Amino acid sequence: MPEPEDRPDDQPDERPDERPDEQAGERAGERPAAEPTGRQRLREAFRSPGRGQVVVAVLLAAVGFGAVTQVNATEEDDSYTGYRQQDLIDVLSGLAGASERARSEIARLEESRSDLLDRSESRRSALEQAQEESDTLAILAGLVPVRGPGVRIEIDGTVSIDSMLDLVQELRSAGAEALEVNDRVRLVAQSSFEATEAGLVVDGELLGPPYVLEAIGEPSGLRGALSFPGGPEDSLEDDGATIVVEQLESVEVDSVVDDAAPDVAVGVD
Repeated sequence: MPEPEDRPDDQPDERPDERPDEQAGERAGERPAAEPTGRQRLREAFRSPGRGQVVVAVLLAAVGFGAVTQVNATEEDDSYTGYRQQDLIDVLSGLAGASERARSEIARLEESRSDLLDRSESRRSALEQAQEESDTLAILAGLVPVRGPGVRIEIDGTVSIDSMLDLVQELRSAGAEALEVNDRVRLVAQSSFEATEAGLVVDGELLGPPYVLEAIGEPSGLRGALSFPGGPEDSLEDDGATIVVEQLESVEVDSVVDDAAPDVAVGVD
């Protein structure tokens, strides 16, 4: 029988588990890529979150916020937790009554305040009016120095008592508010005149010519009270005296009378 033919020794055996691609890769010096670890996957998920992850995060945040709100609301006030319905109604009724009483008290206090303000205003007005009347009476009574427009009358020569009294009366009728003679004597309702050889005695003061009489009032009205026919100016000229009248924007009356209390007169209500 013929013997089987031997294979050459230099021919390699073929292995079925070796693939041509892997052999080519090994020949080129390349290694297969390693799979990513769990930490790398988590980092990648945070960097590029998917739509499902976003939705889950929003839902978790909403649930957490609701839980915190419920806890806070529960901790804030649980005073009425165990109350029955009737008890709650009674509490509300009591609060409504207290609120109504508070409003009534506020209205009463506001009314009292308004009344006090009205009384205070009335009292203030009464005090102001009384002060004005007091000031007017003090001026008319000659108790205070005054200043204002008026006239200055200078009389030189012999003057009779009748002519001087007529002059003073006409000035008062024309609205003179203050009168003074020779810067020394303030003429008031109780003033008196007496004739002597040396001159006139006015309220106990001896005054000689020239007599200077100053009057505060409306200047033109006071001047007109002296110059009408048969008036004080004519009477003084008939006595032999000369008279000069000046209308001034400012006249000062500095003399005052003593504030003597009446002897027998008393006020009546």
